[in-house]
Amino acid sequence: MELSVINIILVMVTCAMTAFISHMGMAVFHDGIRPVIPEYIEGRMHRTEMATIAFGLSVGFIASVGIGNALATNLLNPWLLFLATDIIGIASPKKWLAPILGAAYGVLCITAIGGVNTVLTGMPVDLIGALGNVGTYVVTGFAIFPIITIIMQFGMRTGIISAVVVVVFRFGGPKFSTISADAWTMMVGVVLLVALCIYRDAKDKQDNKEGETLNVFSERTARIKKNLPFLMIAGALIAVICNIHVFAGSDVSMFDLSKAYVMTDAAEADALIKTVATNEFMRGLSFIPLIATTAVTTGVYGVAGFTFIYVAGYLSPNPIIAAVSGAVIIFVEVMLLGLIGKFLGRFPSMRDASDNIRSAMNTCVEFALLIGSISACGAMGAGTSAGAEGGFLIGGVIYLINEATGRKIMRMAIGPIAAIATGLLLNLTYLIGLTPLV
Repeated sequence: MELSVINIILVMVTCAMTAFISHMGMAVFHDGIRPVIPEYIEGRMHRTEMATIAFGLSVGFIASVGIGNALATNLLNPWLLFLATDIIGIASPKKWLAPILGAAYGVLCITAIGGVNTVLTGMPVDLIGALGNVGTYVVTGFAIFPIITIIMQFGMRTGIISAVVVVVFRFGGPKFSTISADAWTMMVGVVLLVALCIYRDAKDKQDNKEGETLNVFSERTARIKKNLPFLMIAGALIAVICNIHVFAGSDVSMFDLSKAYVMTDAAEADALIKTVATNEFMRGLSFIPLIATTAVTTGVYGVAGFTFIYVAGYLSPNPIIAAVSGAVIIFVEVMLLGLIGKFLGRFPSMRDASDNIRSAMNTCVEFALLIGSISACGAMGAGTSAGAEGGFLIGGVIYLINEATGRKIMRMAIGPIAAIATGLLLNLTYLIGLTPLV
């Protein structure tokens, strides 16, 4: 992550804007906070009470997923930035104070993460290099989510048949096309999932009729449209910070983007970024039902919309096009909110699938991050007398302690955090002479 004046300013302005729209109740990043904001706007809750709820919902994510992944990838992420600006904006007593505090927080994040990484890079046991292993299997693991979703929604038998079809295409597809194996895995899986949902709804016409009665809450949709200029500015800024290689939108993209941004082969880096963008796009599709439904029922939008602005940021050739694309995408999303709500009402299986998709995505990415993180632990240990087994032991103990004590740190974050902790412990044992370098 390049620490230039323009990059610092862009992150500062982005955090200022997201804190402002949070304070005004226009948009927040945390889905759980969105339904609370109308309670304040309509006079049923005090701002201090709302701020307490926002802090309680977000602080764990900031401390684990946000900080842990930022250190592992040297890229900012939405859990680190936007969950915090949710809290800052909501807690600020004055609307002019929210952007000032948000801007200060943005500067702190972009300057501190780089400094911490510089310190880690200078350690005798290679911590930063080994952390590159953390994201090794994320793309492949993420591509499995349609199969897991099918099993969750349609049962084991249908899931196993779907898995066999997907595996055939995964190994056979690349032989007669330029599409990667991971892309074939996800593409075929998603097609099967959508086909199964449509087939189920076509058979069950009663559910479809009931779905058509879904209330879209046009009054609150109109409130989002009224705030559109501010939402478009936020969307433009987020797309820009994605484009300048300082920000990644999700755990699906951050580890591979971290690799792509340091590659010396431009063609290879470009191919990896396109793969990341495809995965991010598929992830965004799964969040449409959740964000659209909560938006039309609360009148509060998502800071990053349906998250397609991340894709625009990754793929745009320069920051200006990224800004325009981000603003246009948010405009189109908001204009289509009512139609999206009605569409989801007609296909209840698609709505049900969205919950299963998010759960399956989390499971697959958690698994991939755990495997990659343990691999990183082994790589760190291999450079010392502790050996790869010693690194595995430390990382494994950290993970299992977390499981045994009620999962104090969420599974999405414990892998990278265990890898970072393993590197720090191995450096400590090196300094006291227990694990000399080999």
